Amino acid sequence: MKHYEYFTEGTCSVMISLDLDGDTVHNVKFLGGCPGNLTAIPILVEGMTVDEIESKLGGVRCGSKPTSCAHQLTLACRAAYEAANA
Repeated sequence: MKHYEYFTEGTCSVMISLDLDGDTVHNVKFLGGCPGNLTAIPILVEGMTVDEIESKLGGVRCGSKPTSCAHQLTLACRAAYEAANA
């Protein structure tokens, strides 16, 4: 299992950390942002694959912003997966 950190863009959270085991995501943590949502999302995605997370959360927007913390998580997961398989 490898640990990754991803710096978000356009959201209240500033960083997402996660562990990746193959294509399975574990231990997601957000730094900053809305505590309720960003406590719930890691519980809901624990043990999901990168593809599953992308299919469920990709494109989610926060109000008029073109992104959200959930969407940034999809980017973080994909970046971690690509770095692990480069």
